[in-house]
Amino acid sequence: MGVLPLQRALQLAQEHGLDLVEVSPAEAPPVCRLLDYGRYKYEQAKKERKLKRSQKVGLLKEVRLRPKIEEHDLQAKIRTTRKLLEEGSKIRLVVRFRGREIIYPELGRQVLKKVSEAVKEVAVASDQPAKDRRNIALTLSPISTKRPKETKISAKTENS
Repeated sequence: MGVLPLQRALQLAQEHGLDLVEVSPAEAPPVCRLLDYGRYKYEQAKKERKLKRSQKVGLLKEVRLRPKIEEHDLQAKIRTTRKLLEEGSKIRLVVRFRGREIIYPELGRQVLKKVSEAVKEVAVASDQPAKDRRNIALTLSPISTKRPKETKISAKTENS
């Protein structure tokens, strides 16, 4: 519609039963649109809901370990950790100490090192193991496994 005085724009909006909405106030002159504001807000909320639904939530899942865990049990925890990482979840490995186990934190670090070494092809450790009270924790993040799309090369065969 071009540049209009404010009174004329308001009059047009009222005639058409629409609202005059300022889109970008920083421009000179400010840019406005004639639209049904309630409908506009509804459409925006609908778009946000759709984006939220399709958005992948950064899940942080926890796998609990013990410093004196047996090898077979450790392998089961490693399989679980690998599966969760391949699904795209972040993993927080927690070694819990009970009683006098707390005086041997190196046992917990060894367990965390074994697990992180076992899943190093699908995950990367985000930081060093962190100690808090009776726990030592390590966070693992999945490595992006998206491969670039392969382009098909069509081979032309010559008929002789």
